[in-house]
Amino acid sequence: MIPSYQALYSLPSPPSPVIFETGPFVLRYYGLFVVLGIVIGTWITSRELARRSYDGALAIESLFFVIPLGLAGARLYHVATDYDQYGDRIAKIFFFWFGGWGIYGAVAGGFLGVLLFSRYRGVNALAFADAAAPGLALGQAIGRWGNYFNQELFGRPSDLPWAIRIAPENRIAPIGPTWFADATSFHPTFFYESMWDLLVCLVLLWVARRFSERLKAGDIFVLYVSLYSVGRFCVETLRIDPAFIIGTSFRGNLLVSGVLAVGFALILILRHHRTPRSHPDPD
Repeated sequence: MIPSYQALYSLPSPPSPVIFETGPFVLRYYGLFVVLGIVIGTWITSRELARRSYDGALAIESLFFVIPLGLAGARLYHVATDYDQYGDRIAKIFFFWFGGWGIYGAVAGGFLGVLLFSRYRGVNALAFADAAAPGLALGQAIGRWGNYFNQELFGRPSDLPWAIRIAPENRIAPIGPTWFADATSFHPTFFYESMWDLLVCLVLLWVARRFSERLKAGDIFVLYVSLYSVGRFCVETLRIDPAFIIGTSFRGNLLVSGVLAVGFALILILRHHRTPRSHPDPD
């Protein structure tokens, strides 16, 4: 008899998050996929800039502004939303190499970097953000696979054929009293988010070309935030890790993603809302 939530068929997780280790040097899959996401995302951004008659090399130059501020924003978001982990030891806040990142903070910090870089180079910041949005989504899709090798960011127990097996030592205590001791396989929420991010990238590229004559500068970036947040909201309903909890059990990222999904969709609609012209009464 199969225990509850144990799938007949499920996907295995890798035995180790480490690719190579010698002395103090450790190469991890997580870092590899993050770097790969940045490289491919920058390449997409370069092509989108060239399509908009900008110098594609600006994408590489912008990394000196975008990456430091993006990393700082990601860390600040994590610390602000999980401050209980750092209240007893403030110095841990600066140990960024031990992980703890928030994608919304990364996007906010990266956007600030785009604003500063655009001012420095004299380019339209919103047009630059539009060019970067598809690459950002694709970079996120690639980077999420680092979570697979870390055996993290999985969801509730599942017996679906694509459920992922998680070793007991890597299971995060879920919200609530249940430990799911009888479970062996879980929703691969990192995979769901990765596939959604890939779809968002394709949609953004299609919209940018199909409606190029009707779009305003900044529309593609606004659409990215809204679409990504829709997918993130859905994924958050499945996740069980205790990240950004409001009260006793409410996931704060549900609130953040819900507000951003609706808010940025309204911004996009209002940007293209046309008020009917009033016609003078006939004599």
